[in-house]
Amino acid sequence: MVAQNGTGNQNVEAEKLDVLESTQTVIKEALDKLGYPDEVYELLKEPMRMMTVRIPVRMDDGSTKIFTGYRAQHNDSVGPTKGGVRFHPEVTDTEVKALSIWMSLKAGIVDLPYGGGKGGIICDPRNMSFRELERLSRGYVRAISQIVGPTKDIPAPDVFTNSQIMAWMMDEYSRIREFDSPGFITGKPLVLGGSHGRESATAKGVTICIREAAKKQGIPLEGARVVVQGFGNAGSFLAKFMHDEGAKIIGISDAYGALYDPEGLDIDYLLDRRDSFGTVTKLFKNTISNKELLELDCDILVPAAIENQITEQNAHNIKAQIVVEAANGPTTLRATKILTDRGILLVPDVLASSGGVTVSYFEWVQNNQGFYWTEKEVDERLEKVLINSFNNVYNTSKNRKVNMRLAAYMVGVRKMAEASRFRGWI
Repeated sequence: MVAQNGTGNQNVEAEKLDVLESTQTVIKEALDKLGYPDEVYELLKEPMRMMTVRIPVRMDDGSTKIFTGYRAQHNDSVGPTKGGVRFHPEVTDTEVKALSIWMSLKAGIVDLPYGGGKGGIICDPRNMSFRELERLSRGYVRAISQIVGPTKDIPAPDVFTNSQIMAWMMDEYSRIREFDSPGFITGKPLVLGGSHGRESATAKGVTICIREAAKKQGIPLEGARVVVQGFGNAGSFLAKFMHDEGAKIIGISDAYGALYDPEGLDIDYLLDRRDSFGTVTKLFKNTISNKELLELDCDILVPAAIENQITEQNAHNIKAQIVVEAANGPTTLRATKILTDRGILLVPDVLASSGGVTVSYFEWVQNNQGFYWTEKEVDERLEKVLINSFNNVYNTSKNRKVNMRLAAYMVGVRKMAEASRFRGWI
């Protein structure tokens, strides 16, 4: 829940501000490396459009509660903006701005015809009924309907939102526009124009990046010791995919602690026992802390939980040869430098977690053409895009002698900068 005192809210806002500032720092460095003038940075350091809305919702007890929502559109020089909508008690406008910039970078890295967008509503869906969530979802679409659409800005699921919420939003938009518009939103149920493979797309993308990184470091995946921090949607799918590829998952964690077994955990058993919020460690007595989990001796470490988990305080203690960021911003900029200097291959979030937006693009394409692909076709296309993107970032890192994060930002920002230049904006 959101802290009830002013200091708590200020701390949350300060953390979100750090995320925005660190993103802007790396964008500035990337543009400088590429030789772009300062006005390009001035254009790209903030979203071009930021909308704040107030959403009245009739609650089940008959009262009316007013919710605050946001929609940021970072840059639409390449094409319509694209990005998720999160329902969370600690959503801030600063966080939404930073996440919209990351979406632009992801789209640039995997070469999609999109700019970045992001949305959020300050709420706690865990304390709301099914019907209250429906009214909130529809109210949000009504509030932002003038600036979104299949050729303007395409929402998608994010934290605490899912295919059902996307279905309500699509239905509300179709009512407002008076025609069926499946391409307005992605992450929908299959029967409403969703795509095969969308739910597990982020984890599949991370798995592909892990496989490519392991090749570069000469680590066979068969028997590789893997630690996954976080057992939610991305983390659980990822643990399963890596387990099926023959890797040994020696550690996983959730919000309540972590499990460790040097011989490898029974992932199928853990998946079967976890609750609807992805927690499972409460069922076990011999748990370790998240701090201990991050510092385990392993080959591959995957932070798939929350931001700022690897910092300058613990970066020297990381024993993995490869760190692949499945979460948003789990490694600070100072920690990134420490890991790189130590010879650890860090695959940054904007590359590793781009599988979700890639399959969202596939869903949008299928909606636009009215022809739908099999799961095998989606997986094959995703694999091709992610392998090409990984190699592009990796080669940029080697050729430019920069770390993988800066290389990813250089690849991601170039398309926006060039499109803005050709349009005559700068």
